[in-house]
Amino acid sequence: MGSFLGRLKKGLARSRDGLAQMLPGRNVEALSGSEGMDIEDGLIMADCGGELSVSLVAQARRRRGGSLDVLREAMLAMLPQPGAVRMPEQGPFVLLVVGVNGTGKTTTIGKLATMFRKQGKSVLVGAGDTFRAAAVEQLAVWVERAGADMVRQHEGADPAAVAFDTVQRGLARNYDVVIVDTAGRVQTDRGLMDELAKVRRVIAKAWPEAPHEVWQVVDGGTGQNAVVQVEKFREVAGTTGLIVTKLDGTAKGGIVLQLVDRFGLPIRYIGVGESLEDLMPFDAEDFVNSLLPAGDE
Repeated sequence: MGSFLGRLKKGLARSRDGLAQMLPGRNVEALSGSEGMDIEDGLIMADCGGELSVSLVAQARRRRGGSLDVLREAMLAMLPQPGAVRMPEQGPFVLLVVGVNGTGKTTTIGKLATMFRKQGKSVLVGAGDTFRAAAVEQLAVWVERAGADMVRQHEGADPAAVAFDTVQRGLARNYDVVIVDTAGRVQTDRGLMDELAKVRRVIAKAWPEAPHEVWQVVDGGTGQNAVVQVEKFREVAGTTGLIVTKLDGTAKGGIVLQLVDRFGLPIRYIGVGESLEDLMPFDAEDFVNSLLPAGDE
């Protein structure tokens, strides 16, 4: 069980065990009546959300087969594999990374930089989280470990200026990938969110094609707060994809389903721990198989 799939199964054990207790036998007829409501309750407790839970059970009732099988099919149908990342024909791929403090954003950027470097790409990271104490130093450790380069300014510097300089240097020196970090935002703070919008505008001034992607890092253990965060960040930053972290024991995996259902954004990566190997590209089948109990549970 040392594989990523094994760690994912371990991380989602809480949700899977809860569903196992509430799922009836493999007879599809059990999805009707009070037992069907038990399944809905189990999905809600796994952070699927009320509306989606009712919808999944309704879809399962319309399908044939065992209750686990039909739920699995319904979940897979709503979780298409994310398409290829939009890479520019010329110039660096510019990625803007956003999210609130505590989601693992800095660590995730370090892991992404490492992944790109292992692919043989040159990587430049802009340290735009200039207000949080030691944030730049923390990022610098990850960047150095990845073998990437970094643009940084003094503590308290304008994040938009850091972003502008990073993209310009990425263009001038022909980097393959440019990753721009941003200060962790509280989505209810209008001033901070306005500043994030400014960062995105300034990147486009440095290069009208950029950013090519805007990925939001979400803590899988925050439940409905994650939904609110994605809603607000998408409005301000134009989020194009999600990275769900901390699916390592406390999180309820249904939040991934709820986020996709609500926003239609692809899940690019999921994380189940702190090591480099614990961030992996999202695989819908592996995820659903880890969330749902096996037929004999």
